[in-house]
Amino acid sequence: MSFALNEIEATAKRAASGAGLSWGMAEEAAKAARWLCAQGIDGAAVLAAVLEQNGGKAAADLRPASLSGDWRTDGGTLCPLFAGASLSDCAARLATGRITLQAVSHPAMLLPFAAAAASQLGKAVTLEWEGCAAVTDGRSVSVSGDALLQACVSGASASLGGSLDAPLSQAARATPGTAAWESLNRFAHRTFAPATEASRLAGAGAGLSDND
Repeated sequence: MSFALNEIEATAKRAASGAGLSWGMAEEAAKAARWLCAQGIDGAAVLAAVLEQNGGKAAADLRPASLSGDWRTDGGTLCPLFAGASLSDCAARLATGRITLQAVSHPAMLLPFAAAAASQLGKAVTLEWEGCAAVTDGRSVSVSGDALLQACVSGASASLGGSLDAPLSQAARATPGTAAWESLNRFAHRTFAPATEASRLAGAGAGLSDND
């Protein structure tokens, strides 16, 4: 089944929140998933995999412990949502050199944040990890190599520059994989408040009220 990109974003936001992310980070995750889908990449599947892998870990175990030197986390593997948000926030640092990240899960999720950095700087940004190089100018992305959808890489880097030799085709709708879409909806369901007697009555039309 295909969905409009705004449907992808809305479900992704609720799923990220249901997985325990703050609303601010959930918004970032949703925009990232939508951006990937707009490039013809299954952003719903990438986000679902990230949320599954995070598995209720504390944010402190997912984000970079320090933004000095190589970025790494004391929790073992960097979450690309937290690392990506830091990359976007620290975009200006790319003007002074490469940013290196150690042990990152699902590095494809870094792409939307690299795109945000490229838009801020007005220059292309290149992301690289073993078996993959991706260049984005903010709106489009060109990918070489066959390791875009790796589950985990030992390291990745971001640097200024690069050429969009063959940008991916833009998409107006997305067709997420069934398992990934079901996973996002399971996470999203956690945000629904359990029905109470009061809410059931409130949702029952005229219910106990008679205005005639």
